[in-house]
Amino acid sequence: MQFETLQKAMVEAMKARDKERKDSIAVLVSAAKKIAIDAGCRENIPEEMVDQAILGELKSVKEQIDTCPADRTDLKDGYEKRYAVFQEFAPKMMSEEEIKALLMEKYADLIASKNKGMIMKSVMGELKGKADGKLINQVVADLTK
Repeated sequence: MQFETLQKAMVEAMKARDKERKDSIAVLVSAAKKIAIDAGCRENIPEEMVDQAILGELKSVKEQIDTCPADRTDLKDGYEKRYAVFQEFAPKMMSEEEIKALLMEKYADLIASKNKGMIMKSVMGELKGKADGKLINQVVADLTK
């Protein structure tokens, strides 16, 4: 996701007077800026950093939804709306079939060794931010049985 795209979406939400959407996008913009500043690049924020920020915020709001008390429907509704906005900007994740195909193509020799730790160590660097870690772990477990 381009940082400029996020900023334009925030401006559009402001013009539409959609406060909830604007606030949600502002969280993503802020998180992306923070990651970029921590990495030492204030200008021209790379897409990888923006995606990393979006995925981090997506995970955070998902945890808020999961831990929200059932009787606090007002809070839960707000979290779910924010989650929906974050989903719009989140990078597309690889499916189980795509992960399995990539593993069989590039890491067939490692999979043959049945060493799950080595496979995960090798694969996670390449798939970080492209696929869900739990799904990768499940696929690797299925392949090493």
